Amino acid sequence: VQLQASGGGLVQPGGSLRLSCAASGSVFGIDAMSWYRQAPGKQRDMVADITSGGSVSYADSVKGRFAISRDNAKNWVALQMNSLKPEDTAVYYCRVRMHWGSTYWGQGTLVTVSS
Repeated sequence: VQLQASGGGLVQPGGSLRLSCAASGSVFGIDAMSWYRQAPGKQRDMVADITSGGSVSYADSVKGRFAISRDNAKNWVALQMNSLKPEDTAVYYCRVRMHWGSTYWGQGTLVTVSS
């Protein structure tokens, strides 16, 4: 499975960005699609997750500001990020988990929130 993420960039505090990630290759069997982020000097943490059945979960720090969505037919996942804060600055990675447990990562896209 190959993952191609896009949509990162520089945004002012309070602004919005939308990240997208498209999966290709051996996509049969994708279960959860997720977004993680890693700030400089910190570990990579889960931001949002959506299963093939539509169940979603969010990190507490982004609840009410971020929204994850997916298109199962197109094997695509998006992350709408609103009310961005400087602490949201990080490299954002998409990840898929297959029904049998294997995981695949995208290359990461940088989001910088700064005035």
